[in-house]
Amino acid sequence: MNIVILGIGYVGLTAACCIASEGHHVTGVDVSHGKVTSLNNGVPPNTEPGIEELLKSALESGHFRADTSVNPHLDEADIAIVCVGTPSGPDGSHNMRYIADVTRQIAESVKADRKTPLTVTYRSTFRPGTIEELVIPIFEAQFGDDWDKLVEIVYNPEFLREGSAVGDYFAPPKIVVGTRDGAPCKNMEALHANIDSETFHVQFRTAEFTKFADNTWHAVKVAYANELGRICLDLGVDPMDMHKIFVSDTKLNISPYYLRPGGAFGGSCLPKDVRALQHIAGDIGVSTHLIDSLLRSNDAHKHRLFMHAVEGLAPPARVLMVGLAFKADTDDLRESPNVDLARKLLAAGYALEIYDPYVDAMKLVGANLGYAYSQLPQLKRLLIDKEQVEKGGYDRVIITNGTGKTLALEAGTEVVDLGKLSPISAYEGGMV
Repeated sequence: MNIVILGIGYVGLTAACCIASEGHHVTGVDVSHGKVTSLNNGVPPNTEPGIEELLKSALESGHFRADTSVNPHLDEADIAIVCVGTPSGPDGSHNMRYIADVTRQIAESVKADRKTPLTVTYRSTFRPGTIEELVIPIFEAQFGDDWDKLVEIVYNPEFLREGSAVGDYFAPPKIVVGTRDGAPCKNMEALHANIDSETFHVQFRTAEFTKFADNTWHAVKVAYANELGRICLDLGVDPMDMHKIFVSDTKLNISPYYLRPGGAFGGSCLPKDVRALQHIAGDIGVSTHLIDSLLRSNDAHKHRLFMHAVEGLAPPARVLMVGLAFKADTDDLRESPNVDLARKLLAAGYALEIYDPYVDAMKLVGANLGYAYSQLPQLKRLLIDKEQVEKGGYDRVIITNGTGKTLALEAGTEVVDLGKLSPISAYEGGMV
């Protein structure tokens, strides 16, 4: 099929590369000229395992190209997939500007003499009712009551984790396809033909709510596990032993994912979607005391991690932080708890340096760039390379997200691994 993907961020780029690898012809559309140029040169704008190889292969085979304009690519397209961002607004609600803008672009670009409807699929996370109350009215304004003869609207949420997005695309936990009447969509069936996963065909609002249910549950698990972990530390209980016993019970305690005491939750999805669900609940008058506590609990855990990391260490001690991104092997700094930790260390007066081989201050783009420099304007100065790290001289090394597994430190260096909530130990050689 011919597929146009609008918005080439983490979700859009992963979809583009994976779909192109299956032999479909994919055009990626993004407003950023720099991003489009990089993509057409085989350089992905963000770091994600496996993406660069898939991108180069798709370019060589002619199955992918990037452009800044949606015209004329929709003329021959079977599916248009919308993957633009829905960032948090000041009140916690999703900012729907980009959804509205790209929907208008699609509506204005679809020709009235199409022989078959264009399947317009939304993967961005937004409030239930958005398709019916925002998207459809835009198409109605353009085409009148016959809009559904030209476009077929689908809501198809993604379930990708940063750091394993390619594998998750081909082996998702489920596939959810939302249509007006809950009936299957022929083009989406063809798109998912090679993916073996249970598929749910539902109406728009059910599909739209799916990501809120999932992401808030993940946030609940992280916050709950970390609260248990903090209690364990104060009681002299090993949090990792507790975790091992807890997740062994798959009959009652279900999945171990997100239930290990360690780092706070962050990234581009969980905080944003928790805020949005809080806003939705307040807007419709529903009390959600547990959900309302998640971000406060997460902030409390960030502070506890900071206190644990600097225990017994007075400023201006020299500190190396290994790992800044939200997840290892990526360069996503959006709402990374490690950025918050870096800010706390600087504010407390520690001499901080940061090693993260996947974060290049000169290559950050879009929302990732904006967040990084608004929260950590010293970023370029703080980042150092492997050779500088291995010169040593640090009073303490703080390991955050698992980055730097091949790093050799100076023997005797104090190390604290926040991912395991481990006590401070002396480095004795080998690899971190």
